[in-house]
Amino acid sequence: MQLTVTGKQVDIGSVLRAHVEESLESILTKYFKTAIEAHVVIAKEAHLARAEVSLHIGRGIVVNASAARNDALTAFDSAAERVAKQLRRYKRRLRDHHAKIPELAEPMESARDYVLAPPPDDDVEEEPSAGAPTVIAEISTEVPRLTVGEAVMRMDLADAPVLLFRNRSHDELNLVYRRADGNIGWVDPVLDPARRDRRLGPSPGRAIS
Repeated sequence: MQLTVTGKQVDIGSVLRAHVEESLESILTKYFKTAIEAHVVIAKEAHLARAEVSLHIGRGIVVNASAARNDALTAFDSAAERVAKQLRRYKRRLRDHHAKIPELAEPMESARDYVLAPPPDDDVEEEPSAGAPTVIAEISTEVPRLTVGEAVMRMDLADAPVLLFRNRSHDELNLVYRRADGNIGWVDPVLDPARRDRRLGPSPGRAIS
């Protein structure tokens, strides 16, 4: 596994770096041995230290966790524990996914991820000619083809608020997201069945409903 440890206004000494490496190796050995790379960022945040851990453990699967504590070591340990909890929760599914990777033939769907500037403050008058929001970043991304359960798992592992995916059951775009009440929302457009039939098309072994 390739590991990078970065400090932002924090000195990453050899003791902390060794602790990070040892802790992540221990977690991955216990739950998921085939991680590709790991990134750890420790930054100063007011009077606290914040640790952000990101593990790339398989095709399209990323585990993210963060924590803020009084010192860098405690912050990292808290974030690492969250990573371990996530891997423990999805241990069986992740191993099944890894075993099926060589059988996956369908490519990921390419997309563009845009970062937009926030709207102006209330006391700033917007120009009359203002149209679409200002794009401040453009990133290449991919839309995975998943079941709803797989989409929820990936969103949870990535600690993301929302995940766009193509539903494997009918090949249309769906979305899962975190609700304010703690539950998971799922958006599945109601489409004309004939449109879905045309999109899927008849194929051996595929039932058209």
